[in-house]
Amino acid sequence: MNPGEEIDHLIAQHPDWRGAMLAQLRKIILEVDPEIKEEWKWMGSPVWSLNGIICVGNILKDKVKLVFADGKVLGADHLFNADLVGNKRRAIDVFEGDQVDEGSLKTLVRAAISYNLAKRKK
Repeated sequence: MNPGEEIDHLIAQHPDWRGAMLAQLRKIILEVDPEIKEEWKWMGSPVWSLNGIICVGNILKDKVKLVFADGKVLGADHLFNADLVGNKRRAIDVFEGDQVDEGSLKTLVRAAISYNLAKRKK
């Protein structure tokens, strides 16, 4: 299977709110830029990238997690609610019943793409 099919399969394996939430997050991320690539890494994690990794998604027992490898520098502290310690990574944990601020998430994805591009130019 290609990465998109792997992600489709992961979503289908979780017919509850978690699969629906990952599908919603995926749609939002992919709407930001048609050049965003879907990848399947680390023994089963959806990864979205453009000029480097934007974020990694995971379905966990009680939440859906989006991890931004360079989240600390992206200036979206109001969105991050997990992995708040350390010098790089930040995450958004989405629990059942949570609403996603689509506009803010798209802004965060754009910031990650810009940051990746700036890193490549150095």
